[in-house]
Amino acid sequence: MSPEEPEQRTPVERHVKRSFEDEALVEQAGQPLTRRQRQTRRTVEQYIRAGVAPAYMRRLKNIDRELERHRRRLGRLHRTLSQEVRDPRAFAEQWRARAHEWNFEAVNELIRQHNEWYPIERNLPIDPRTRDYVKIRGRSYRRTEIGPDWVLEHFPPIPHPTD
Repeated sequence: MSPEEPEQRTPVERHVKRSFEDEALVEQAGQPLTRRQRQTRRTVEQYIRAGVAPAYMRRLKNIDRELERHRRRLGRLHRTLSQEVRDPRAFAEQWRARAHEWNFEAVNELIRQHNEWYPIERNLPIDPRTRDYVKIRGRSYRRTEIGPDWVLEHFPPIPHPTD
């Protein structure tokens, strides 16, 4: 298979080739691409060398940042509630209620976007046996949305020991 065959090109390269061949599309879309832009292969390494992280990397960084922000805030809330409520049963009940009230919509939206776009942005191949994208290092690329179970896993409904 030669690199000129469509199966070997990235989605960006296919788009560039189509825009170069279809003059009407170029006129509607704006300025034509330069010869250099049309001939340059776009890879993750080139994005990184240029100082621009690909969208999936920025999104993963945002997911990790949001998760860490939730951990810090929940940790503070867990310690504060532990100091206010001394009875372990009352604490567990109140902590579970807080876990169910906690809003994870922003980070879950990022996770949904990641699960939808990551395989396309990374140009992952599809496994013909499973009809799903190939796993990366034996693990699925998909992230699980978080909710009350995540809170209770990281911060069990047991009062924080006082110092």
